[in-house]
Amino acid sequence: MDEQTVLSELVNMSLLLGEPESDYVILGEGNTSAKIDDDYFFVKASGKYLSKSDNDTFVKVKSRDALAILDSGDLSDEEIKDALFAVCADPENKVKPSVETTFHAFLLSLPDVNFVGHTHPTSVNSLLCSVNAEKILRGRIFPDEIVYCGVEPIYIEYVDPGLELARIIRQRSLKFVEEQNCNPKVILIQNHGMIALGKTAHEVEAITAMWCKTCKVLAGAHVFGGVNYFTKENVNRIYTRPDEHYRKQQFK
Repeated sequence: MDEQTVLSELVNMSLLLGEPESDYVILGEGNTSAKIDDDYFFVKASGKYLSKSDNDTFVKVKSRDALAILDSGDLSDEEIKDALFAVCADPENKVKPSVETTFHAFLLSLPDVNFVGHTHPTSVNSLLCSVNAEKILRGRIFPDEIVYCGVEPIYIEYVDPGLELARIIRQRSLKFVEEQNCNPKVILIQNHGMIALGKTAHEVEAITAMWCKTCKVLAGAHVFGGVNYFTKENVNRIYTRPDEHYRKQQFK
């Protein structure tokens, strides 16, 4: 896709993720991004509303320079702010990229990840803010969760949003790829929210919707006495079935 098409796809995805009736975000919560090419990506500007996204909601950022911040050592809040302005493609830009720009830079560097959506859905945070979150998320529970959201999510205990979180996301994502031989689809941050990774904007939308359903089903299963988890064999069978591979292609 050319740059304008990428931006248009990102705007439309962000508007959908920001719809009030979906309850994924309110006010200025959440952030989204899209890869333009190997050198640049778009990311939501700090404080902008996803529900009001337009072309001016996003900042064009230099990918390699944004990634380099991850290896810059300890930085103060002021130094991080300066670093984020420094990675903007337009040196005259006055709009600050999201504080989460560095994790977007990393995730968009993974193979076949072109769009990223970070949201704070009420259904998801109801679980992530609970004392039993990690225990409840230990297994998969229905086929479409696996088809859309992968063999398992990455679960990260709460860390300070921004650079510290981005470094943990990089570390845990690389470990996931090494162990699972595929990219993660869902990253969950305790007491914070979720991140969906997709090849297309629609895939990010589908993953976000399906993970919200997963959390609602988990809540309902606990009301009715507890969760019946799939076995590892069940999960692998669903994830590798040819007909499910065909279905995966349809939502991309």
